[in-house]
Amino acid sequence: MELRQLKYFVGVAEALNFSEAAKTLCVTQSTLSQQIKQLESELGTQLLTRTSHTVALTEAGKELLPYAKKTLYEADMCVERISDLNNLSVGTLNIGVTYSFSPILTETLITFMRMYPKVRLNIFYKPMEELMDLLQEREVDFVLAFKPLQPVEGVESHILFQNSLSAVVNTFHTLAGREKETLTELEKFDLALPSKGLQARNAFEALRRPDHNFRIRIELNEVNILLKLIRQTEYVTVLAEASIHDEPGVKAIPLDIPGNEMAGCVHLLKDSYRKHSMKEFIRLLGESLAVKDRQNAWI
Repeated sequence: MELRQLKYFVGVAEALNFSEAAKTLCVTQSTLSQQIKQLESELGTQLLTRTSHTVALTEAGKELLPYAKKTLYEADMCVERISDLNNLSVGTLNIGVTYSFSPILTETLITFMRMYPKVRLNIFYKPMEELMDLLQEREVDFVLAFKPLQPVEGVESHILFQNSLSAVVNTFHTLAGREKETLTELEKFDLALPSKGLQARNAFEALRRPDHNFRIRIELNEVNILLKLIRQTEYVTVLAEASIHDEPGVKAIPLDIPGNEMAGCVHLLKDSYRKHSMKEFIRLLGESLAVKDRQNAWI
């Protein structure tokens, strides 16, 4: 069995089309078909059923697919590990980031790119649940997000800083002078909230009581647009305080309610290989002013 054969099999299994798989793999259809037939012959079983119009996985094909993907991933990791030894002069780092964690990331991105210009960075901004799926599928190397309400299987979370869930308003708002705010007081104002499924909204929903009667006027899944709306209106939103790092014209007032802490974390797969580039990026992040400011605020 050859890695090439497994690669061809995975390509066809994912596309379920020999023509599309051949184009993606940059081989001819006849070569692709021949290599898969050789793999089936070696394994002594049929992996794919073919007609003139369709391709489908057999039971054996479905059983082989996850193992084939894992084998190809581990082969790629062998190459990646050797590249890592070359003083971070090559390589790719895939980072998953929640929308509200974005302001904390910018400083470290710039520093890392200046220090290691030949390391390619791929940044994925998505809700936390989607990022955790990408992490478990090894599509990202680590995730930057606030600590989830419930532990995620197979994932370990390392706290970078502690943070509070806060009411966020423009600097001229009547609440801007407050040191703390209650959820009951927020019932008096029109709210513009992050969409359900985003971490700040999940934390807010976990803290609110059934008898709270909030005037929710708009929900957005894009924090930058949400903050722009807050700057230009009297609306109030609820975000982690770190979400407004270096954002002008807005103020965060911590919510005066038990359990409103939101820990900023690095999330990693348990017992997985840690790239040198990942370790260096996390080190730089921990030393950044953005994170240091958050840490000092809790001392």
